[in-house]
Amino acid sequence: MVILRPTRKLSRFLPASEVGGASSDTALGDWYVNRIVVDRQPLLLLVSSGSLLPMLVPARDVRSLPLRLVGLVESRLKHLGIEVRAINAESSAMTPIEIGATIDRSVIGIMVDFAKSVPYYLEPGHWGESTLQLVEDRLAETPCYAGRAFDRVVFPKTKTLELLRLKWQAIKPLQPNAEQGGG
Repeated sequence: MVILRPTRKLSRFLPASEVGGASSDTALGDWYVNRIVVDRQPLLLLVSSGSLLPMLVPARDVRSLPLRLVGLVESRLKHLGIEVRAINAESSAMTPIEIGATIDRSVIGIMVDFAKSVPYYLEPGHWGESTLQLVEDRLAETPCYAGRAFDRVVFPKTKTLELLRLKWQAIKPLQPNAEQGGG
């Protein structure tokens, strides 16, 4: 099960389920979603609560987002070069999809920071849906919680790989070659 957590302004389009204090069974945790507007174009900003991995999609048919979420996450993970086994395991764990209220203010804060950054990566009037993937990539390399000690700073792309490896044990660590003295 995965929980999709819309902000207050989106919650009227995605009626909440009775999730109570439940949490997602996935490696990447709950997915938070907010609607932002860039260059007069509405977008949905989705952020994983576990890794802070961002996704940007056009804000069309918000009501169908729960039906599209698994496909969006699969596509994002493929773009990151994640192994198929890990993608399949994460996708399988994402059903059913429940809708719940936001509960983590720090994730909301990261979403606010990402939302403020997005316009700086998009040239007004000269961007489209294909450009959004480039913005996602830049946001995924953004240090989050940078005010903390360095070992507690989160880089979304790196954290995503780490969480998928820990949960699904499907991503192989780099093997040292014999020349480096590693077996």
